[in-house]
Amino acid sequence: MRVRLAILAAATVLFLASLGQTSVSTALPIIVGQLGGLDHITWVITAYLLAATVGAPVMGKMGDLFGRRVVLQAGIGVFLAGAVVSALAPSMWALVAGRFIQGLGGGGLIVVAMASVADVLSPRERGRVQGALGAVFGVSTVVGPLAGGFIVQHLTWQWIFWINLPIGLAAFAVLSLALEARPPQARPSIDYLGAVLLTATLSSAVLIFSAGGVSLAWTSPGMAVLGAVLALSLTGFILTERVAKEPILPLELFRINNFVVSNLVGLIVGGAMFGTITFVPMFMQVVKGVAPSPSGMFLTPMMLGLVGASALAGRVMARTGRYRMLPVWSTLLLAVGMAGMATIGAATPNGLIVLYVFIAGIGIGPVMSVSVTAIQNAVPRETVGVGTASANMFRLIGGSIGTAVFGAMFSTGLTARLSSLGIEGVGQGGRLTGAALAALGPAERAEVVAAIAGALHPVFWSSALLGVLASAAALLMRERPLEDALVSHHSAPKPAEPVRTAAE
Repeated sequence: MRVRLAILAAATVLFLASLGQTSVSTALPIIVGQLGGLDHITWVITAYLLAATVGAPVMGKMGDLFGRRVVLQAGIGVFLAGAVVSALAPSMWALVAGRFIQGLGGGGLIVVAMASVADVLSPRERGRVQGALGAVFGVSTVVGPLAGGFIVQHLTWQWIFWINLPIGLAAFAVLSLALEARPPQARPSIDYLGAVLLTATLSSAVLIFSAGGVSLAWTSPGMAVLGAVLALSLTGFILTERVAKEPILPLELFRINNFVVSNLVGLIVGGAMFGTITFVPMFMQVVKGVAPSPSGMFLTPMMLGLVGASALAGRVMARTGRYRMLPVWSTLLLAVGMAGMATIGAATPNGLIVLYVFIAGIGIGPVMSVSVTAIQNAVPRETVGVGTASANMFRLIGGSIGTAVFGAMFSTGLTARLSSLGIEGVGQGGRLTGAALAALGPAERAEVVAAIAGALHPVFWSSALLGVLASAAALLMRERPLEDALVSHHSAPKPAEPVRTAAE
């Protein structure tokens, strides 16, 4: 019963956090129509991903030091505070700030929830449960866009954030019943400097990729400052982690093959996944003329593929103890699905778009369950929390950078295409909405729709390339047997496994 309650608690928290990631995507055109800021549209997503990237390792480490329950409850509080700020936002940048606060809590909730499973299950059993948690993530990612589209169509977009309050309070109650409080074994030493430097490193990296060539020229003084901040903060972080008593991200983990390879694959797939989640609803609304709520339905096949493939991968790991080739083949399917999306236009049948996103979902699913299981099975037991956090952190790094890069790629490409047609903007203040397109004449509307579709094609081709790169990286993973027994958290730690090449 304790194990079942722990799994239920993990699933509830995971549902809450992942719902916060995706529920905004189908509402973005409506939000932009009211608040303006088309140039900043991807920052609503990027701010959440960036904050979650920073919050994941910090809260993962806190879970190792203070116990999972209290850290999860604190994370829910931060997440709900961000939801309130977002709901009350009077401008696009205020909304971005609220999303950043939400992400700080949401990123930690995901990783600490997954780490709590490792406290009660053996490595081999974790594969099955991590697959089920991947399915929960997929279901919530389906529900998120659908709920977001329904809310903005029938209520106001602010309710996307207010709805988090009852769900968050329910998750808080489940945690209080399901997980036991665990006092720290000794007075913990918190790596505050490492956390600050990690935040600076990740923030400057995302700003460079999102602003470079768009709002800041690559050769501008501002870009030089960001580059210097990145170099200095990364150097400082590495030096700090080498001497910290309880480092946020122990550098010794980077000597472990499956830790490095799993996170590399997750980073690459994250870029493809979140870029797709951001732009598919926008394509369906603006190019195909679909209403916000139905546009979210076109992410459903992707998440159904993700759910099924993740659960199936978990069962394969539980029965066979093998996992190395699962992400190798699945990410090739991701590349196939994204290549198909790179060919779509206004005349493409909706059924073909459904097929492409379904194939992409199948490609992503096994990566979700395999990466966490492989890392938890390879890292020392006292670093399971931060090891699990790394899987989410690197996937979100890929997602935040990928979304920023894809957003810049789309914005630049669309501006160039519209300029070539002699069109400076669409709608009042350049607000790109379905209503603004409908107000155009038939000939001009057809030109603008073709320009939007053409600007999205490089985004999907880039995602296809990322799928191929992820498959090549997954070949470097080393098959480490999954144990059948649950070893105590206080047992002797596993020896570090050196990074090895595929040939070795």
